Amino acid sequence: MLSDSLKKQIRGSYDLITQALPNFSKRKAQNYLVAEIAKVLAGEYDKSRRILVAEAGTGIGKSLAYILAALPVAQRLNKKLVISTATITLQEQLIHKDLPFFLRHSDYKFSFTLAKGRQRYCCEHKLFSTQQGTSQPNLFEEKPHAGDTTLLKELNTAYLAGKWLGDRDSWPKPIPNRIWQLIVSDKFSCKRALSNHRQCPFHRARDDINKADIIVVNHALLLADLELGGGIILPDPDNCFYIIDEAHHLPKISRDFSSARASIKGSQDWLKKVKQLNQHINRVIKRHTIITPGLNMLESTEELSKELKMVELYFNNNPQYFSESEQYRFAMGELPEALIIPIVNLKEESKKCLSALNKLAVIINEEIKDGNVKMAEAESLLIESGFFLQRLENINSLCKMLSKERTAKQTPIAAWASHEHNDIYLNASPIEVGGILEYMFWSQAAGVILCSATLTSLNNFDYFKRQSGLKSNDGTQYLRLKSPFNYPAIPLIIPDMDNDPTQANFDVELVEKIDHYLQDKQANLVLFASYWQMNLVADKLQKKYAKSLLVQGDLSRSKMIEAHKQRCDQGLTSILFGTGSLSEGLDLPGHYLTNLMITKLPFAVPNSPVEEAHSEWIKAQGGNPFMQLSVPETSKKLIQACGRLIRQEKDTGQIIILDKRVKTKRYGKGLLDALPPFAIQYEKK
Repeated sequence: MLSDSLKKQIRGSYDLITQALPNFSKRKAQNYLVAEIAKVLAGEYDKSRRILVAEAGTGIGKSLAYILAALPVAQRLNKKLVISTATITLQEQLIHKDLPFFLRHSDYKFSFTLAKGRQRYCCEHKLFSTQQGTSQPNLFEEKPHAGDTTLLKELNTAYLAGKWLGDRDSWPKPIPNRIWQLIVSDKFSCKRALSNHRQCPFHRARDDINKADIIVVNHALLLADLELGGGIILPDPDNCFYIIDEAHHLPKISRDFSSARASIKGSQDWLKKVKQLNQHINRVIKRHTIITPGLNMLESTEELSKELKMVELYFNNNPQYFSESEQYRFAMGELPEALIIPIVNLKEESKKCLSALNKLAVIINEEIKDGNVKMAEAESLLIESGFFLQRLENINSLCKMLSKERTAKQTPIAAWASHEHNDIYLNASPIEVGGILEYMFWSQAAGVILCSATLTSLNNFDYFKRQSGLKSNDGTQYLRLKSPFNYPAIPLIIPDMDNDPTQANFDVELVEKIDHYLQDKQANLVLFASYWQMNLVADKLQKKYAKSLLVQGDLSRSKMIEAHKQRCDQGLTSILFGTGSLSEGLDLPGHYLTNLMITKLPFAVPNSPVEEAHSEWIKAQGGNPFMQLSVPETSKKLIQACGRLIRQEKDTGQIIILDKRVKTKRYGKGLLDALPPFAIQYEKK
């Protein structure tokens, strides 16, 4: 239960924070969100499952609410607060704006830090080595250019002077991959146990994480930690309360994160280098205990190469797989009989090879610890062995997924082969990740708050529950709070179109309608479902609108938005043409957007192997993939697209949907009903 003192602390900080915010108006929805977050994390609803799914409409102020409610409960229960986001924009807002503001104006005492993956940090020792000519780029795919030594020197100088902290993102200009790969921290050689790595930027950053009360991460890093069992990169899940902001992205990122792929020819090429690794180990490590695991490693490597050759031969003998496309998906995730045997063998041999190489890695580390190996030799050996460990782990993971037997009721995987760069790649991905998230996250965390402006589809949480593995009766709480904005004052116009997007004359009519509804001396945004359609319309209207027309792809996103805002500030007509990527995360408040056009309902074509496999599975279960997947996903995207217009309470304007299916198809009413309560107007000719 929430104690009276905790409630008093939250109320007191709320008053201090809101007094410091200019033009702040109290909102019942925000107060309710604060109360519910605090209750769920304190265990008032369920002590064993402290999970809340909260849809908080734009304008409620969810970041203020979750910091205000979650931090004092976390501190009182001695938990860390981990805030995970999907975008860099929100991370930067939290780190540079929201959290410093809280620290200044509330009576909360806390520290915070931004956690990044190891790959975002340089290794101090590797950086210094580049200036001593001892860097070992022999395993890297892209060789450094002769002129890159100047940049390496600049990085080294700035680091020694304390002007650069060693993370890739804080350097003022992008660091090319060919340079970064020479100095990047890796888990195999950049170990804290080694004396000349103790002050590496990655390890110092980990110290900050251990000391911080609030840790800001992205979803990918959070999932990386959870996949390792938790507590490896971030604190233990049972010692953390998690805020998952932009939570609607989590299922897809989880799915992408759980996938695996490997090349057939490329894998054979690097396997040939394992013999060199074994020779290197024998030169440096003078212990008889390396003989047996070394021989086992070489034996498994030979077997792996044979099995990969069998897979390559199978595809060479079956060119029909790539006769129509560079990609072939195996129905229901089931491989042909001729591939199953080599894939099972690859799984077993990669496991044996990993076991042998891990034994060798233990011996190498013992020798380093005992001081029997020179540091320069140890470093290159650790990097080299790490290179092979990562690739073997990848092959093993892929083959486990491809060879796992499933019952008729179990969800299959998506499995496909792709022809790329004169090589064959095998790919595997789960199509549903609810079970994975339940196993590694929901059941392990001390508490989780999932929030976003769009978590419902078609006015309910059913679609998100299916995606995330959460249920109605598992102790999870659900909360839907409406935005405080005056949506009924905003007209949503549905013109009387002759054609829908599936008909041949739609494009011609679309050009006419867009031209008709564009507003002079106003800020216009037109969202298209595809680049080709956007460019087709742009070509037709370019002459008439000239400099007023800003088309996505002609300029970078930031330059395009900057040019748009300049025109708006000068009172000129500005027209933005964009695709689906502009329907989320684009913030154009006030006079920067007053006229929004949506050319087509944002139905995604299920053309990725994972989406195709998901549709196939739903059909096999007697379901309707269009109604179960496409329509709910479209509902969510349409809400996000319409949300571009109203970003602040005083924003005005109009929305036009140029797709007649919202009134002619049976699913159309559901899509419109799920939108905020705009003033819908059906126009007639």
